[in-house]
Amino acid sequence: MNTEPIWKSWFARHGAKLLLFARQQARNPHDAEDLVQEAFVRIWRLYGHTGEVAPGLVYRAVRRLAIDWARSLDRRKIREQKVIADSPFHESFKFSLEQDERQKAILAMVDRLPPEQKEVLTLKIWGELTFDEIGRTLDLSLNTVASRYRYALRKLKDWLPAALEDAPQVEKKKES
Repeated sequence: MNTEPIWKSWFARHGAKLLLFARQQARNPHDAEDLVQEAFVRIWRLYGHTGEVAPGLVYRAVRRLAIDWARSLDRRKIREQKVIADSPFHESFKFSLEQDERQKAILAMVDRLPPEQKEVLTLKIWGELTFDEIGRTLDLSLNTVASRYRYALRKLKDWLPAALEDAPQVEKKKES
């Protein structure tokens, strides 16, 4: 007699196929895993008591969640771009193409940071929060917040010379 819960055996049969489908729907593999989990849990809560859930229901749920997820990310990106465009910090990068390339290089470096450090750096610099406020926001100790910020700045400082060297140089017009 099999004592394994029904949902485990169902997921063992269909989980890999669902993940493959979710990867086609999602923007990255981590989102795909989250989509499968969320869709499976939602559908199983609704229909799991019947003993067998049609895989098509979960595939449909994955697809719908992926669409909603993408829309949410797009809306958030638009909101963030608007905040950046409206901030005085953004204006400091508009002076020349060379400065625009530097801005892109710096933002690319920030994107390379580990998520925990990027989160703290963003809240500190662009969110203008204190370490105490960041700690309360992220449920972290003051020392953890300060060290993540310090590590992020150290990495950016180390990466900055190489990033600026790699950025295309804008030729200045010679005055006659």
